Amino acid sequence: MNISSTVEGHCVRIKCQCCVFISTGCWLFHPSWHLCIYKRMFESENKILTKEGVTHFLELCETRVLPFSPEFSEFIVGPLMDALSESSLYSRSPGQLIGSGSPLGLKLQKFLVAYISLLPEEIKSSFLLKFIQRMTSRHWCAVPILFLSKALANIPRCKALGIEGLLALRDVLQCTMITHQILLRGAAQCYLLQTAMNLVDVEKVSLSDVSTFLMSVRQEECLGRQTSLWTELCDWLRVNESCFRRASIGSSTGLHETSTLNAYVKSLVQEYIKSPAWDRGEKCCMPDWFEAKLVALMVLLAVDVEGMRSQYSEKRRTQNVLRIFLDPLLDALVKFGTNAYMPLLRTDRCLQLLLKLLHTCLLKGSSSQDDEVFTLLQNFILSTSESISEFILRRLTMNELNSISDLDRCRLYLMVLTELINLHLKVGWKRGNPIWRVISPLKNASMLHLQEMDSGQEPTLGRQIQGVVSMASLAMVCEATDQKPELQLDSLDAGPMGRLLCSLPLNQTLQKPRTDGESSFSEESSSSQGWGKIVAQYIHDRWVCLSFLLKKYHTLIPTSEGEILEPILPAVQMPERTLQSALEALTILPSDQVLPVFHCMKILVPKLLTSFESLCIESFDLAWKIISSLSNTQLIFWSNLKAFVQFVFDTKVLTIAAKIKGQAYFKIKEIMYKIIEMSAIKTGVFNILITYCCKSWIVSASNVSQGSLSSAKNYSELVLEACIFGTVFRRDQRLIQDVQTFVENLGHNCAANIVIENTKREDHYVRICAIKFLCLLDGSNMSHKLFMEDLAIKLLDKDELVSKSRTRYYVNSQQHRVKNRIWQTLLVLFPRFDQNFLNRIIDRIFQAGFVNNQASIKYFIEWIIILILHKFPQFLLKFWDCFSYGEENLKTSICTFLSVLSHLDIITENIPEKKLILKQALIIVLHWCFNHNFSIRLYALIALKKIWGMCKALHVEELDALTSVIESSLNQVENMQGAGNAKKNWQRIQEHFFFAAFHPLKDYCLETIFYILPRLSGLVEDEWISIGKFTKFTDIPLDAGFQWYRSPTHLCELKPGDWAQQDIGSNSGEADNQSEWTDVQKKIIPWKNNVPDLDLELVFQDRAAKLGKSISRLIVVASLIDKPTNLGGLCRTCEVFGASALAVGNLQCIRDRQFQHLSVSAEQWLPLVEVRPPQLIDYLQQKKAEGYTIVGVEQTVKSVDLTQYCFPEKSLLLLGNEHEGIPANLIQQLDVCVEIPQQGIIRSLNVHVSGALLIWEYTRQQLLRHGVPAARSSGLI
Repeated sequence: MNISSTVEGHCVRIKCQCCVFISTGCWLFHPSWHLCIYKRMFESENKILTKEGVTHFLELCETRVLPFSPEFSEFIVGPLMDALSESSLYSRSPGQLIGSGSPLGLKLQKFLVAYISLLPEEIKSSFLLKFIQRMTSRHWCAVPILFLSKALANIPRCKALGIEGLLALRDVLQCTMITHQILLRGAAQCYLLQTAMNLVDVEKVSLSDVSTFLMSVRQEECLGRQTSLWTELCDWLRVNESCFRRASIGSSTGLHETSTLNAYVKSLVQEYIKSPAWDRGEKCCMPDWFEAKLVALMVLLAVDVEGMRSQYSEKRRTQNVLRIFLDPLLDALVKFGTNAYMPLLRTDRCLQLLLKLLHTCLLKGSSSQDDEVFTLLQNFILSTSESISEFILRRLTMNELNSISDLDRCRLYLMVLTELINLHLKVGWKRGNPIWRVISPLKNASMLHLQEMDSGQEPTLGRQIQGVVSMASLAMVCEATDQKPELQLDSLDAGPMGRLLCSLPLNQTLQKPRTDGESSFSEESSSSQGWGKIVAQYIHDRWVCLSFLLKKYHTLIPTSEGEILEPILPAVQMPERTLQSALEALTILPSDQVLPVFHCMKILVPKLLTSFESLCIESFDLAWKIISSLSNTQLIFWSNLKAFVQFVFDTKVLTIAAKIKGQAYFKIKEIMYKIIEMSAIKTGVFNILITYCCKSWIVSASNVSQGSLSSAKNYSELVLEACIFGTVFRRDQRLIQDVQTFVENLGHNCAANIVIENTKREDHYVRICAIKFLCLLDGSNMSHKLFMEDLAIKLLDKDELVSKSRTRYYVNSQQHRVKNRIWQTLLVLFPRFDQNFLNRIIDRIFQAGFVNNQASIKYFIEWIIILILHKFPQFLLKFWDCFSYGEENLKTSICTFLSVLSHLDIITENIPEKKLILKQALIIVLHWCFNHNFSIRLYALIALKKIWGMCKALHVEELDALTSVIESSLNQVENMQGAGNAKKNWQRIQEHFFFAAFHPLKDYCLETIFYILPRLSGLVEDEWISIGKFTKFTDIPLDAGFQWYRSPTHLCELKPGDWAQQDIGSNSGEADNQSEWTDVQKKIIPWKNNVPDLDLELVFQDRAAKLGKSISRLIVVASLIDKPTNLGGLCRTCEVFGASALAVGNLQCIRDRQFQHLSVSAEQWLPLVEVRPPQLIDYLQQKKAEGYTIVGVEQTVKSVDLTQYCFPEKSLLLLGNEHEGIPANLIQQLDVCVEIPQQGIIRSLNVHVSGALLIWEYTRQQLLRHGVPAARSSGLI
């Protein structure tokens, strides 16, 4: 049992030991012994160990000898599910593609399916019930709950769950997933609904139970009509409709269910339409929407089940079934206009059901075209539209709405009216239809009520409520007219409605009303309590109307400061005052009500920016303050951000601001960078901005005007930032992205992908938008040309800035990614560059080749140089000059230019006379074939082979004298003997894609630039942008046959090789010692950046002396140690024994709690130095130069026994890594290896223990050397 604690970090060893316990088909030990080990592993703080334990436990299903003991089942429901709640366990394996799913999730699915299949029937039900109930007993993150739900959904169908199981699944849906990401939540709901269909025993649940359960599933996230899940649910109901348990008469629905689905739904509708017993007449609140949603869902399910039964071949039958279901509703709706005494709650419930039927029928994923059910439903509702519209007109205009609770009814009536307008538009809008006849009286009556409100009468609750209703009605009319001009609801002249709305105070706050005598105390209380929300809604609707008027009469808005003496439409013709009122409204209205104010600002700001710049800037600032405060409010943030971007970054605003170059111009750029900064925290923010701007510029670019993109040039930084945009996600964020991609890759198999709108908020879409925008620009258009040239200059400036900020950098670091994106964009722009512009930038492109770059960037630079030389061969003279910078300067870059030469056949394709070029290239290549650096010789030889092949094909007689020398050299390389790296590397470089398969002209396409080349050059998958994403992003249109999309060659079929171009250091000796090229990183060396002439050790020695402490000359180097526990213990040991310094790999480790727990503040009294592992060789050599002896703790052939070794006073103790010890390249730097004598079987001690032993031995020897008895220090141990 001790094994899990003694070798805690060695997961593989534990796994092997556990495997010994399970022999061929039988358990050698009782399972409880195994469970103890697994429990220890699951509870470990080491997540790697936990994942290894969970993975190994789930693989038990392959043995087929799983125990059925209650303890084993309890272990699964207990410790195993606790461990499975950790999201990090579901991360991808190294090398696994994004979106391919979690390996642990797949193992969990296989395990659960296998375990359930082996359980006896009497145990299966109780186990599954406990398993599902466990999912409700704690907070689960989105990723674990998704994979647990998927595992449950894959269990084969069985009758395992009754009503308790259905309730448990409902609890998971209602409680566990409220805060989860919407796509993951939608996918999990799909799986849980499939679980219910697979595992519920239909004989134990009633249709009422099923319908109530279905209401827990969010239809707008997973249950859209015509999705695969909807079809599966309909089929399940069809197969089992005669098997459901009959509900008792005293059930929650009050119905005695029959055995068929149709009879149940018919009775459900009849019971719903009846007036409820709790109807209290005019003063009752509007009913909840739950029942309406339930009835609408079951009606449509039953109709689709009937259609499935008849395969929709009998249209009349489907129509009859729907008619039977809806007869009670349609009968009630027809009487709305004539029966003045119909109970109020009954009318509410009928209209709610009508709305929910339409909404459910038209959920995203459903298509109204060729949908027989929707067509029938539409015709039924249109037949009642006259009665409904007359009822709504009466209710909205005849002072029947006079209480606060009636405002909910007002919203219901207006929603129904809007839906009726939409239905009439679908069948063809005609003047004189029932809705058209209602709109004009509604508008006139609403205006009359508003005029009465302004007459100075003392406000009562009824009069104020009617005013709010009237303003809401006018807002609905304005919105309908604005969004659907074909309605022709208003004339174009400034009619009475326009004059009235423009003359009313814009931010009029309704007075708290005097309560009518007959009103109850509770009504008076509520009228005071909720009056602020009512006023906010009134002002919101007021600005909706004004937004419509400003759009309609925008030509009347003056741009100068002159006052109009008698304005017909004051709010329109006095824009400065209106904008001031808009600012006031932003301070009054809650954040979810400011959209219409933003819409008004969009129209007003371009008119006032020149004359009232400071006022416009104030509107920018106040609007941004609202947006930035909403970043955590999902429901309203995105719509507000979109409206904000549309008014601040409107094309007219950008053009005017760039023209006057005032404070507004700089304020817009400031906001632009704030949005980009916010997008690093909140994914999708930048997407809104770049998409809107690019779409606006595309519209302007389509104009004939040559200056159509001239204003965009002033904001080219926006496109630049978009081209290089992309954040490096934290591990948890990356996991969410991976799982979301996995769900998206399921396509139509997961209904959530159909129902939930793809918002395209991934970071990739920012770059895709910018690139597609650039692809649409025309190099022959002068404004387009100037824009692209300006962007190219800025891209090169950015590349130089990044190169100067850090001369060497990690592969896949942020610097690497930014530089990679820069050169990808330059490649996209290249075809639009002419010779004159290239004359200006060619030197900078060549200069980029001299910079230390990662492999992917080298390929892009080489590619663009090849394309330039192919298109403009006159630049070859400058290219030859690149080989003349001196050998020392070319050590880090010559391979770039030699790689270009290997494609000389492409470069000279259009040159008639190639002999002089070949001769020059051959001279250069032969020179580098004799370089002392092996890697450079390899690149020179591959270029020589390609060039010499061209010479032979063209029969260049002037080079015949070199034939024997060159061919013998190439033959020697091809046939070199020995098992060393030379032959292997020669074969590898020849097979490398850049030399063997890549064609710079044929492979020039978006797929190669953004997907194939990054994949083949070793970039992390986050940087691969598939061509599918380009085609999915339809906001920026490109023809489906766009020639730059896909690569016509087989390059996409290649796999990444093990050869990569890498830069080498400037030290020739260092280069020669490298058998293969590796990533090199230039980092700041902390110990070289101290105050000049100030020795860190002397500072701490002085400090120690003041404290009365003795200090030794021992330096302990722990840079290779990873675990904070070991580092914390060593820190304490070094401080206790007076070491002069402790070197660690990263000073951030001292903030770790485990470090602090073991160091007990020792880091405050001990000098700590940061020496990262790549810097160790330099550090050790520096210390050698200072007279230190480098001592390593390692077992080697020549190592010295610790008891026999005498430590010099100036000793540096190098400790190895916990797992790998001291690397071979560092062992060469040691002066001596010391090993600790051992008597046991275990081959090594813990690194902290080893270090402590050597530190004590050094201290003991120094104490004896200075005449201090070791016993005096015994208290230190």
